[in-house]
Amino acid sequence: MKRIFPILFCLIFGVQAFAQKKAYLPKSSTFEPNYFPATPDYSNKNTWAALPDRKDMADSVPSKPGAKDGQMTAQADVFWIHPTTYVEKPKGRSSWNADINDKELNTETDQTTILYQSSIFNESCKVYAPRYRQAHIYAFFSDKEREADAAFDTAYSDVKAAFEYYLKNYNNGRPFIIASHSQGTVHAARLLREKFVNKPLLRQLVAAYVVGMPVTADTLRGLPPCQAEEDINCFVTWCTYANGYYPTTYEDGAKKAHCTNPLTWKSEEENYAEASANMGGVLKNFSKVVPNMCDARVHKGVLWINPPNVPGAKLAKIDNFHIGDFNLFYFNIRENVKKRVNSFLAKKH
Repeated sequence: MKRIFPILFCLIFGVQAFAQKKAYLPKSSTFEPNYFPATPDYSNKNTWAALPDRKDMADSVPSKPGAKDGQMTAQADVFWIHPTTYVEKPKGRSSWNADINDKELNTETDQTTILYQSSIFNESCKVYAPRYRQAHIYAFFSDKEREADAAFDTAYSDVKAAFEYYLKNYNNGRPFIIASHSQGTVHAARLLREKFVNKPLLRQLVAAYVVGMPVTADTLRGLPPCQAEEDINCFVTWCTYANGYYPTTYEDGAKKAHCTNPLTWKSEEENYAEASANMGGVLKNFSKVVPNMCDARVHKGVLWINPPNVPGAKLAKIDNFHIGDFNLFYFNIRENVKKRVNSFLAKKH
């Protein structure tokens, strides 16, 4: 986690990196922990990065035969919680948490995670993605624990409020998926614990795709990991690294973490799939699908891959493929979402 992604690789992938931009914010930076941007009003559609009844980046579809935006007729929803895009030097007083009215940041969010990640779900689900006062990337590394905790609590309070608004005003009893990446997974795990585990709402959950952070058995106690590609009322998770590399910065957590292979949807130790099983990934050129993008193997709580089918990837010597957790397996995830939704509908009717 504490390695800088090579610039080449960040340019190849379209998703904002969970990168080491804390150079912008040395520990001596002056933050104002008592100031937070205004609380979002989720009845205002401008507080959503994606909604199914309007045109937005979540409607996008790569150029591949048969790929389509199916939101108009989808029988399920996805509630997408985006990763950290607030990584640049803060402007004004909004230091620990982003202002959802920051147009430049919203554009960054829309053109990265909403386009390249949330769009995966648009064939089988209506896409709902709230903007929220995300914690700055610095909060993950700061030694100011009280302020950092407050930043994450503030971000989560928005995610929770957005989800409650979604349930009351948009859901109408439909099945849905919770999906997230990186900081989004921190909030998704908390939401799942508070709202789903051992609660009636679990019956509406198709599955949770909580990716990009170690998710241990204790993290979601009461919500089982999915064991097969059509399982429902369960979760899948993975963190992607180079074959042979182990993330020492959170070694204990990763060893205890659950890991799903997104090419097989199994989690047995050393479960392996060759690149031929990869239905296609999406890079910076969103429209171009790269077949056989990479292989995948489960190893001690993490997902190992060999260098992906990307120009320069072998030379770049990447250890951490965090920014590609979804991109690398775009069409496998998309197909799996369809299977789980169909499985849910078949079992519930």
